[in-house]
Amino acid sequence: MSGLSLFNILLTILVYIGAKVLYKHFPNPFTTPVLTSTIAIIFILRMSDISFVQYTPAKEFLTYLLGPATVSLAIPMYKYHHVIKEKASQALLGLMIGSLATIVSAILILKLFSLSPIIQSAAAVKAVTTPVAIEIMTIIGGDPSLAAIFVIAAGIFGAAFGPVCLSLCKIDDPFSRGLGIGTVSHGIGTSQVMVEGQLQGAVSSVAMGATAIFTSIILPIIFKLIN
Repeated sequence: MSGLSLFNILLTILVYIGAKVLYKHFPNPFTTPVLTSTIAIIFILRMSDISFVQYTPAKEFLTYLLGPATVSLAIPMYKYHHVIKEKASQALLGLMIGSLATIVSAILILKLFSLSPIIQSAAAVKAVTTPVAIEIMTIIGGDPSLAAIFVIAAGIFGAAFGPVCLSLCKIDDPFSRGLGIGTVSHGIGTSQVMVEGQLQGAVSSVAMGATAIFTSIILPIIFKLIN
C-alpha cells in the first residue's frame, strides 16, 4: 500500500472520528457524522489536489471493511429477534407501502418535470443499497453511476434529517423509527439510527435488506407498466 493511500485511509478515519465528536457536543441534523465527514473529506481532497483516482485504493480498502461491519449487524438483530418476529406482519405491510411510495413518488415527480426515464429509474432505486441499485439498473436499462449518486444522496440526507422528520411527526416508538429509516435510507441511515439504540438499528437492518429484495422485484414490473 502506497503512502498516499495510507494517508487517505487515516484521513478518512480521523475526519469521521472528529465528526462524531462534533455531533456529540452539537447534535444537529447538519452535524450528522456521515454528512459533515463527507463534506470535510471532499474539501480536504480538493484543497490537497488529490484526485478521486488517487483516493480509490483507500476507498476500496474501507469498502472492504463494510463486509464485517454488515455481518456485525446480526448481533442486535439476534438480540431483538423476538420483537421483530412479533411485529413482522405489520412491519412487512409498512415496508411495502413505504417502498412503493418511495418509488412511485420519485417517478411521478420527475415525470412532472419531464425528465428522462434514465433519471427516473435512477431516482426510483435511491432507497436501496448501491450494489442492489446497480444490479437493478442493469435489468431495467438505467445508468448505474447516476443511480449510485441518488443512493448515496438519499442515504446521507435520510441519516441527517430522517430522525428529525420522525420526531416532528411524533413517531417515538423505537421499532417504527428503525423501520422508517431502514426503508428509505439503507445502510447509511442504519448507521445513524443505531446511535439511538440497538433495537432501532436491528429493525433498520432488517428493513434495509427487505426493501432491497422488494424493490428488486417490483421496480422492473413498474417500469414495464409505465414505459
